[in-house]
Amino acid sequence: MATSTYTTPKNSLKCVEWMWQANPNPFSSSEPDIWNHYSDVENLIIERAYSNGEARAVLDDYYIDFQANRQISNTDDYKQRPVKRVVRNREDKHLREERFVDLPVSTERFVDLPVSTEHSFGGEYGWVSPFIIEVRRDLKLEPDELPSKKPEMIPQLVEQAAQGIIKEGKYIRKEEEAKELANMLREQKNNGIEQVWQRCAYIYSLESFLYKTLNATMRLVGDKEHESVWRSKIRTLGPFCLLLWDDPCNKKAKTKKTLYRGANLNREQIAKYEKMAKNNDEYGSFQAFTSCSRNRQKAEVFGNTLFIMEVVIAFTADLVGLSEYPNEEEELITPGVSFCVTKVESDRKINRHLIYLKLRQRFSSK
Repeated sequence: MATSTYTTPKNSLKCVEWMWQANPNPFSSSEPDIWNHYSDVENLIIERAYSNGEARAVLDDYYIDFQANRQISNTDDYKQRPVKRVVRNREDKHLREERFVDLPVSTERFVDLPVSTEHSFGGEYGWVSPFIIEVRRDLKLEPDELPSKKPEMIPQLVEQAAQGIIKEGKYIRKEEEAKELANMLREQKNNGIEQVWQRCAYIYSLESFLYKTLNATMRLVGDKEHESVWRSKIRTLGPFCLLLWDDPCNKKAKTKKTLYRGANLNREQIAKYEKMAKNNDEYGSFQAFTSCSRNRQKAEVFGNTLFIMEVVIAFTADLVGLSEYPNEEEELITPGVSFCVTKVESDRKINRHLIYLKLRQRFSSK
């Protein structure tokens, strides 16, 4: 992956982490201390204000008083909790279970399958993510009009993406977090597509509302009951999604690679995969961007099921050199990658269900 020209934002997380005391009574001497992590973006906001010698850092629901080492509610000064600044090695960072376990599909339609077997591909969309197709239509782009092929469109598309992120942030009362992400993206506005994509990948790798909202939206495509929901997000999330999807650093599909992802599945959900395993001609595809790990041991920590995915030929992106969490060994599967189930079994030694998938890209180019 071409990451040699990549530079992290000036205010990267590096070795600093801010935490807040979460036990019911944070000022009790009898209760054991419980410390929770701020989100990555909140950490960036707090650390920048701290490094600049400011008196406080303003978040969406609270502000941090550095002199008092307190988190204080923006609406009630009596709601306070202690905070602390922790310096540690990047390798010591906590693993993010939600990122590698949440199931990237609508639970009502596909019974928590981590992929869609009905609407992800085929028909008028071919093998490209339907959400991407609709974003390109909304932007009135011709087939050959992509930022990787038409650099002059990059500044405007980056600005549209930044404004869309802010609108989504306002909608869920995460405006400060959204502005931080938007400004981070705007820093690359006048650079080439490689730098822009790498910044998008870095932003996506952060723990924030953005990757969750984007993927939840993309999983709804094909669901008639929620069509108005995902279509309402095309103009806000679409530009960022397109920039992330139009990856100039991974132009060739990957082969001969194995990826892993944990999940919590019940008996009914596992039966769905067992049924697919009986028909090698039955394919589904990933609806959204899907985070996996190249490290089996780390993926096994999460859930009661382990997906073991053999990449026959598919577009994926190695995020290790871009992520603030290199120890996760994150690999991102591109929306629209198809799969078949080859085997489902149980491993009593590790107390996990094992589901084997083969990943295959039906189109070799975008």
